Amino acid sequence: MKDDYIHKIIKILRKVVLKWDVPIVTLTAETSRDPFKVLISTILSLRTQDTTTAKVSRRLFELADNAHDMLKLSVKEIEKAIYPVGFYKTKARTIRYLCRELVERYKSRVPDDLDELLKLKGVGRKTANLVVTLGYGKAGICVDTHVHRISNRLGYIKTKTPLETEMSLRKKLPKKYWIEYNDLLVSFGQHLCRPISPRCSVCPIEMYCDKVGVTKHR
Repeated sequence: MKDDYIHKIIKILRKVVLKWDVPIVTLTAETSRDPFKVLISTILSLRTQDTTTAKVSRRLFELADNAHDMLKLSVKEIEKAIYPVGFYKTKARTIRYLCRELVERYKSRVPDDLDELLKLKGVGRKTANLVVTLGYGKAGICVDTHVHRISNRLGYIKTKTPLETEMSLRKKLPKKYWIEYNDLLVSFGQHLCRPISPRCSVCPIEMYCDKVGVTKHR
């Protein structure tokens, strides 16, 4: 794939994704612009469908929508509120731990710095980048399985791990696209560019794609 194709790809995907649902964490950010809610929603969303994440996030935030109030809830109460998200018991403990850290170390404020966020137990690069980009509107690149897979499938980069993908995109992807890149590729990956047998016959950016690793498609 030619590097300058990325401008055309972004332009096309911006229009295409309008017919699909917005990822729940992005929707949370758009409706509240609250870094705390972005952080907690992201943790809840791991290994969980967006429809479930949306329901339990609303239920939990009705009980507590900041770190200080969340600490008033017991782990059992948090578990009950977030069931049936995947690994809900582990996530309940993680949420309460994070809230204690935020209150004691950061005066209840979610850090807006990637390195500070990564110091928090249970916060990986994907979560940290989402908080920075969606919670604070600062430049960052969130890399999940869709971003990693599709960026390599297009032939835009050649990497083996999500971390390598993030570092490569930080060097290559125009900064004006950083924040939206994750949303565009997540929606695209969920609906068309599937891991197995992608729907290349109806793909609007097929002409720009190298189809790296694609052995079967529809």
